[in-house]
Amino acid sequence: MIEIMLYLYEYEGCPFCGRVRAALMERVLEAVVFPCPRGGRRFRPQAESVGGRQQFPLLVDDAHDTVLYESGDIIRYLDALDRPDVAAAGALGVTAGAAVRGLYGMQVADARGRTPPEWLLELFSDERSSHAGAVRGLLAALELPYVLRSPYALADAPAPADWIRRSAPADVDAGRPPVPTLIDPNTEQALFAAAEIADHLKTHYA
Repeated sequence: MIEIMLYLYEYEGCPFCGRVRAALMERVLEAVVFPCPRGGRRFRPQAESVGGRQQFPLLVDDAHDTVLYESGDIIRYLDALDRPDVAAAGALGVTAGAAVRGLYGMQVADARGRTPPEWLLELFSDERSSHAGAVRGLLAALELPYVLRSPYALADAPAPADWIRRSAPADVDAGRPPVPTLIDPNTEQALFAAAEIADHLKTHYA
């Protein structure tokens, strides 16, 4: 569905991870996010096998055989990526509210009986949005991987674009999804409110 070359191991509540997420959004770069909350058993061992230690954020670029840990190094690497097909958007810096909104997502939830999705979820997010942060926190607590997409990125994949147009309220610009917007290709749905997204995730994947 989406061609991805960047993989980010991180967790909500870590300010350095937030810096990297904001940098990705600013540059309209997509990444597959592997949430690694404290106590997580799904992706923390995977991160250690990839980079040698459980330290976050961890960025992996398979296309260029690159593995990076420090947020500053990661952001400089994102700056250096040759992406002439991507137009830079306005800065989406981490605000104080985003940094201290809470600890939800830092600790893994009970994993017994969890059903992982077959297809990756997609989340249009913004570091300045507490509602998007709450959704990311739940995704982290449930250790659900997802594609992190900028709110400035158009829903260019045909099927998700159709789901957004079909599901969006009348006052929503379907070409520029609101934050947060979750696309679930497993159920062919687009969801737009944090509470609605949370109910969906808990119903299908918790």
